[in-house]
Amino acid sequence: MTVSTARPHDVLVIGRSGVDVYPLQVGVGLEEVESFGKFLGGSAANVAVAAARLGHRSALISGVGDDPFGRFVRAELARLGVDNDFVDTHDEYPTPVTFCEIFPPDNFPLYFYRQPSAPDLQIGPDAIDLSAVAAARLYWSTVTGLSEEPSRSAHFAAWAARNGTADGDRSPLTVLDLDYRPMFWASPAEATTQVQRALQHVSVAVGNREECEIAVGESDPAKAADALLDLGVELAIVKQGPRGVLGKTKHSAVTVPPNEVDVVNGLGAGDAFGGSLIHGLLHGWPLQKTLRYANAAGAIVASRLECSTAMPTAAEVATLAEQTAVGAANA
Repeated sequence: MTVSTARPHDVLVIGRSGVDVYPLQVGVGLEEVESFGKFLGGSAANVAVAAARLGHRSALISGVGDDPFGRFVRAELARLGVDNDFVDTHDEYPTPVTFCEIFPPDNFPLYFYRQPSAPDLQIGPDAIDLSAVAAARLYWSTVTGLSEEPSRSAHFAAWAARNGTADGDRSPLTVLDLDYRPMFWASPAEATTQVQRALQHVSVAVGNREECEIAVGESDPAKAADALLDLGVELAIVKQGPRGVLGKTKHSAVTVPPNEVDVVNGLGAGDAFGGSLIHGLLHGWPLQKTLRYANAAGAIVASRLECSTAMPTAAEVATLAEQTAVGAANA
């Protein structure tokens, strides 16, 4: 375990990291692709990069293999402004590789090479700097980390360290991304069981309608948000695709429309949304502004090929978000 002696991080993210191998030809299957680009990937890694791009001191808890791709992941995290001190190197499993196909505007099949397991799922409780988890201004986890031991136990140990021992305690800005990937789970029912356990320990939950159905059995956005709030989260965010995004607390609800862009690759949009959501939460912005900017960040990345290296700056996000707001006001 690496123990941090530096000042607390603004953002500490735990979860997937690896290499994205994306085709440089659009609209053809992998069997016909002739050239590829290599990028840092993994949802958690992308969110950490997105937050760093927006000016936050960001770190990632993850694992890579003892191989060239693992060295690439560690170096690329550092190059993109993410502290990689908590990224462990594992001897047994190789660094995961993910391929995609790009059929704009809405078909982006993913092919994960993470079997029989991945280094980021081998992180046990003893491998986590619990003091760094407790001290971080915002702590971000994803559902994938609950799919397998010892990662599952590590997640619950981290929440216990962050939240304290009293029943019902939830540290502010403790976020669970409902990022459900069916290929990582034995069954949807197992995922539901573990996600509902996890929701007892977080203060913010974010996911799309399908992910909410796994989490709480509801795909209707308002009902899903209410079910998440009933489990004790303070803020529930339900992404609705072309219908925008719903954010709800016990006292208010806002729906923000999407941004219109020419989609190139939609795969990184959710991670960009997450990085900008973090930005708004850390700044204490009103919910509507937070979600408006998060939508803009997601749209920007959807208009670009890659994910991690496509994460926008604060100025880029603000420009699109404010243009959209002016357009809506004048409509």
